[in-house]
Amino acid sequence: MYRSLFVFLLIAVSACSMDNPAEDQVVAFPQGEIVDMSYAYNDQTVYWPTAPGFDKNTDFEGFTPAGFWYTAYTVTTAEHGGTHLDAPIHFSEGKHAADEIPLERLMGPAVVVDVGEQAAADRDHLISIDDIMAHEHEHGAIAAGSILLFRTGFGQYWPDREAYMGTAERGQDAVSLLHFPGIHPEAAQWLVDNRDINAVGIDTPSIDYGQSTMFESHQILFGDNIPAFENVANLDRLPETGATVIALPMKIEGGSGGPLRMVGILPTQ
Repeated sequence: MYRSLFVFLLIAVSACSMDNPAEDQVVAFPQGEIVDMSYAYNDQTVYWPTAPGFDKNTDFEGFTPAGFWYTAYTVTTAEHGGTHLDAPIHFSEGKHAADEIPLERLMGPAVVVDVGEQAAADRDHLISIDDIMAHEHEHGAIAAGSILLFRTGFGQYWPDREAYMGTAERGQDAVSLLHFPGIHPEAAQWLVDNRDINAVGIDTPSIDYGQSTMFESHQILFGDNIPAFENVANLDRLPETGATVIALPMKIEGGSGGPLRMVGILPTQ
């Protein structure tokens, strides 16, 4: 559904004194259509083959003896399933846990690098420096503070596990059967060395490709405290530049990740 976001004003009131009266600082919230970039959690949610799935148990559902309607549920989920955050500590000792990531890293201008054509030709496509440079040649250099998102086109397969991940099997033996695109470690290192991004995201189960065994791109990016968003939804709705992303995860103390509610705000025409 199309809808516009009204201009929301965030008022920051500075400290005041007799000699220094307070001044209101008004910051305009980005204006434009909102895109939901998170998948709902349910019994079809895609998880890593070795992770337990989502479970929702009913504590109470119905009318109480007092006559009013009441519902409450208990849910269980692995940190890494559905649209979720990978915190840097997931693959880098001593780096940010889920609750330690500065909020500034979880929001910012979105840059979308489209590798859909390459991924359609090769399920195991490794997103390269050349892919990033081709984007920059057309749209300009990736600005500092950007949320860098890779659009492989694999979101079209959600929640078909076999089409999306390469296998519908579960358990440790299924990991070797995974086939989906991811970021080449050389590209990850190039980003660390040459660009100042807030976070990365992708519309596949992992920023490393399905056949990875060492998860080098995780190690490289997380070593620089760059968090990642995985299983991102509706990336086809975002333009290559101009949108804004806000990605707020569950605040799990010491967590290696967690469920993520992510939204995009499209630029006004």
